[in-house]
Amino acid sequence: MTAATKVLTAHVPLPLADKVDQMASRLERSRSWIMKQALSAWIAQEEERDRLTQEALADVDAGRVIDHQAVQAWAESLGTDQPLPVPR
Repeated sequence: MTAATKVLTAHVPLPLADKVDQMASRLERSRSWIMKQALSAWIAQEEERDRLTQEALADVDAGRVIDHQAVQAWAESLGTDQPLPVPR
């Protein structure tokens, strides 16, 4: 059983298209396969970025934050003989 597909068209700069063709040739894969791999990886990266953003916003809403001055004091102490512990 073949999964349903949809054709998407995108105009890309010639140097990028050339790189896709080179990669397809090197890997002995189709241009379409390369594009699907790249798009899948990008979507996964963006979904993870969104998940982490939502998680961070939930922490802020719940009051799980670290005071800016505490972080700054910690960062400034890193180059000293007695660095402060990581603020939590």
